[in-house]
Amino acid sequence: MCLVSRKRLIDRINYTVIVIALVVTAIDALSKVWARHALANHAIHVGGGIWLRLQYNSGISFSFNQSRTLLTTIATIAVAVVVAVVGLNARRGLPTIGFGLLIGGGVANVVDRLSASPHRVTDFIALGSFPVFNLADAAITGGFIVLLVAALTGERLLS
Repeated sequence: MCLVSRKRLIDRINYTVIVIALVVTAIDALSKVWARHALANHAIHVGGGIWLRLQYNSGISFSFNQSRTLLTTIATIAVAVVVAVVGLNARRGLPTIGFGLLIGGGVANVVDRLSASPHRVTDFIALGSFPVFNLADAAITGGFIVLLVAALTGERLLS
């Protein structure tokens, strides 16, 4: 059995990932508070096919699984915990940014879902006919793309 000292485990944690995740979570939370108040009675046309329109999603991405909110909430929390545990060991550079965005977006949506009654996520960015989303969703997508680019260029993702 291989035992690793507590200090060595703490030294391996990439604290920059935590900072990025906290910033993403805070910005997303503030944007959702704004959206719930500013967009409660009307949508705002930004330009072209871009609208700010309040909508709630009890499912996951693209409103999948809307009828099973408890299952969706539990699955979302489980995925967020797994990604956070893995992501805290991210290598410096692109993996740090990717995992920070991914964790921040995931945590932000979990917090939004758990704080709402009924359990649902606040969405408000509409691009043409694309499903309405929020900043946490954009961070998750961006984080995934950054990690994909890092992996495709041969960069190791974890330390």
